[in-house]
Amino acid sequence: MTRRKIKPGAIGTDVDLDAEEVYLADGRRLTEQVAEELAQRALARHRGRPSVTGESARTPSLTVRVPPETRTALEELARAQGKRLADVSREALDEYVSRHAS
Repeated sequence: MTRRKIKPGAIGTDVDLDAEEVYLADGRRLTEQVAEELAQRALARHRGRPSVTGESARTPSLTVRVPPETRTALEELARAQGKRLADVSREALDEYVSRHAS
């Protein structure tokens, strides 16, 4: 029986796991069951940023043009608060809507 180790990200020829011993980078032997579990985990992985609502619904995006000094000020606020620029911008928009909603 041939024995080989698979490096992360490696894609090679098809392998008959009954005829060859294949080992993952973490030392585990790749079996049909392990391959199925890895495939299911990969397919279930969510792509992109998580939803702002916390649900699985897609969050709409908004692009806004601002003067450079506004962006710089927002970036400085975000950095000082340990937040992302998107989070600070979203909070500013939410606050504006709250103050001006009827």
